[in-house]
Amino acid sequence: MACGQCSSGGCGNIKNVAEEKSNHKTTAGCSSGGCSTGGCNKMNSFDWLSNMESPKSSRFGVIEVKFKGGRKEYFKNKSNLDLYTGDFVVCEMPTGFHIGSVSLQGELVRLQMIKKGIKESDELAVIHRLATEKDLEKHSQAINRDLPTMYRTREICKELKLNLKLSEVEFQSDNSKATFFYSADDRVDFRELIKMLAGEFKVRIEMRQISLRQEAGRLGGIGSCGRELCCSTWLSDFKTIPTAAARYQNLSLNPAKLSGQCGRLKCCLNYELETYIDAIRDIPVVDRSLKTEKGDATLQKTDIFRRIMWFSYPNETNWYPINCAQVAEIQKMNAAGKKPVGLENLVEISEFVSAKPTSINNDLERLDKKYHQNKKKSGPKKPNNPNVRNEGNAAKPANPQNHQQPRPNQPNNPNVRNEGNAAKPANPQQPRPNQPRPPQQQTRPNQPRPPLVEGGTASSIPAQTGGNPAGTAEGSTENKSRNKKRKKNRNNNNRPDKPAI
Repeated sequence: MACGQCSSGGCGNIKNVAEEKSNHKTTAGCSSGGCSTGGCNKMNSFDWLSNMESPKSSRFGVIEVKFKGGRKEYFKNKSNLDLYTGDFVVCEMPTGFHIGSVSLQGELVRLQMIKKGIKESDELAVIHRLATEKDLEKHSQAINRDLPTMYRTREICKELKLNLKLSEVEFQSDNSKATFFYSADDRVDFRELIKMLAGEFKVRIEMRQISLRQEAGRLGGIGSCGRELCCSTWLSDFKTIPTAAARYQNLSLNPAKLSGQCGRLKCCLNYELETYIDAIRDIPVVDRSLKTEKGDATLQKTDIFRRIMWFSYPNETNWYPINCAQVAEIQKMNAAGKKPVGLENLVEISEFVSAKPTSINNDLERLDKKYHQNKKKSGPKKPNNPNVRNEGNAAKPANPQNHQQPRPNQPNNPNVRNEGNAAKPANPQQPRPNQPRPPQQQTRPNQPRPPLVEGGTASSIPAQTGGNPAGTAEGSTENKSRNKKRKKNRNNNNRPDKPAI
């Protein structure tokens, strides 16, 4: 924000770097980057044509130079000096010379002169040369005199009882002239003040009165919006701001909120004033209360861009939103001597009242809803292995009477199989007695088969059990997985159930 030598940061303080030879790199100021904060934004102007090279013969011969406090003036470059943005140059003044920094050059200077009404044929001052090290030392000495002089001048004004506010002092680089910027509400007789200042500081004195907005622009600061003041960064033309500008925009007439740091109405009230004036043209003017059979309705609030007007009755706290077109019709009815039944009986614009404001991430919210709906429909995830899923489904048969199947790799004992079937009831819904089941004979898949009965044949065993022979590799792997699954089911079925009440 500032380089430490003044409150605005536009004084152009010099950074002592002996290694650098270029003038615009060794000095501070806005856009040279020499101060500790990287330069302030005091009336900066971006030269977007700086990268476009043009011959010197076709260049515009006027240069824009910026001085302390963001003050800018235009000078002729008669010597055709090769200048860059940020170079410190020695400029001609009526009482000597002054040092400033180059802020703009080329065709953009022509546009700025047309905007400000300055003609090229007017008598403009001349740029003498680039500032040398001795010139920059004198410039820094003149800057160091600003603050002590301002404090001493304020004491003198108190002694003389002058009703003025001294905001800033600027010494010329050759220490031959000092300009005092002040603001006052009434006319001030400062002839005695000039005599005392000239006798004490031994320089030529110039008193320049500025407005409160110009004073705020020279001092700088942060506005209520959180950004730098418009008057100190880019706004140079100050227009009058009436109180009607706040009324057109339906703002509360609170001086604490509408006034800026200068104590006047904020300049930003004029930015959107034309848009509000265009929108108000189609809104009816309600000078009197609307007459209805229920009573007189008074206007409470107007939404300019949604074109809705809120009315209320004297003895009620409810506000009734009505469209502007309906308000105009009620006014015509009252002019003809007719009255509507009541405002609550009118057709309200429900789509405007109940509609929710669309958010910026409306598309993302719609996609999120779609994702959640699909997730609910899909339900719990199923295992990716189809074999495991089929085995899990097979573990819960639909018909409990036929869910027992012949098991491979088990002894061909019909008594054990019948006991297991008898232990499970036919109807699973009936309560089971709280009695332990008889122990079942469990065989492991890798155990050897029991010996064959005398007179039997080996070919009769696979037919009775319904499985593959034990000697095959495929049968062993399938039997292992099936036996593990069935073993878990059997352990769960052996748990005693609660007795029915």
